[in-house]
Amino acid sequence: MKILVLNCGSSSIKFQLIETNAEMMDSNTDRTLARGSIDRIGTNEATLKVTVPPAPTRTTTEEILDYQAALNRAVEMLKECRAVGDISNIEAVGHRVVHGGEHFAASVVIDGKVEEDIQKCAELAPLHNPHNLRGYYVARKLMPKVPQVAVFDTAFHQSVPPRAYIYGLPYSYYRRYHIRRYGFHGTSHRYVAYRFGKILGKVREDVNLITAHLGNGCSITAIQKGQSIDTSMGFTPQEGLLMGTRCGDIDPAALLYIMSKDKLTLHEMSTLLNKNCGLYGISGESNDMRDLLAASARGDEQAKLAIEVFCYRIKKYIGAYSAALGHVDGVVFTGGIGENAPDVRALACEGLGELGIQIDAARNAAVTGKEGEISSDGSRVRVMAIPTNEELLIARDTFRAVREKNGTRDTGYGK
Repeated sequence: MKILVLNCGSSSIKFQLIETNAEMMDSNTDRTLARGSIDRIGTNEATLKVTVPPAPTRTTTEEILDYQAALNRAVEMLKECRAVGDISNIEAVGHRVVHGGEHFAASVVIDGKVEEDIQKCAELAPLHNPHNLRGYYVARKLMPKVPQVAVFDTAFHQSVPPRAYIYGLPYSYYRRYHIRRYGFHGTSHRYVAYRFGKILGKVREDVNLITAHLGNGCSITAIQKGQSIDTSMGFTPQEGLLMGTRCGDIDPAALLYIMSKDKLTLHEMSTLLNKNCGLYGISGESNDMRDLLAASARGDEQAKLAIEVFCYRIKKYIGAYSAALGHVDGVVFTGGIGENAPDVRALACEGLGELGIQIDAARNAAVTGKEGEISSDGSRVRVMAIPTNEELLIARDTFRAVREKNGTRDTGYGK
């Protein structure tokens, strides 16, 4: 099945064309036929990039004024690059949807009721769900007979028990406003957990994992027998680890104090928390870990402090989730930082020998941007770096959801 995967933002569309089926999933031979993006939609200088491996990327700059035109142009480019002969060859569309609230614990074919529930969740993710839905609307108009599937960032974390997702607020706020821990990056955590099992030849019921998705946004998850039992992001992606521009865990009273002192509005505080904190806020220089590692090597103390805070938070969560799980089989690092920054992985795991976590310096240094074990031979816990592939998991979920809708049930984990 050829599946178009869409990830729609406020003025951009990222897309991939992936071929997959049950046999390809089992053998991990799914094919990415093409990938691309359109940025600055709504302008006369929109940038469209398409890559059809192994050919080089094709880039054009042109007027693309709305989402319908953008998706039309993306499909045209796929045809021009011969990734797909005709639009009729696209058999399903998978949509990344950030927030499924408590409505969705799995990916689903979108119908009227699903669309309505996604709209309800837009209140919880106003910067994401409306744009995710916009992608669905334009794809439905362009391909009215093709099944469309929603794959939710939050779905994997719906197995988290109440003791881990309920906040210490009056319970009425949960009943009235659904304020609770939801967690995000679920597609990424689920994918790397699946790959960990595949690499070691284990099924999900046999392993307990701690998975750390480290990029500009960061989260860490405790996975017990294949199910998320706790995760660091909360009601919003603001909670948990230090991130590129988000502060992560903080005493809420500190925010009230700052608002009082600086006379900040709610909007100004929201901007501060999402755009000016985290690695950028502490370093005063950059939210890019590569820049900070280089600056730290030059002796920049603020950059060094930002890195130390970042890694210390990860270490604390690894310790906490080791306690929550009781027994840990593996720790997985993924995301742009997790996959490509050996120094960060080493510092985050430093001193965790009592938990059975030991890093081999040579192995760690050798693993950048690829799958690989970085733990020492004497480490009780297997520590790995595994590049995430959320688009592939969206395609696989789309295939499974369509097949189940058509009467063939497939409960394969991660497929």
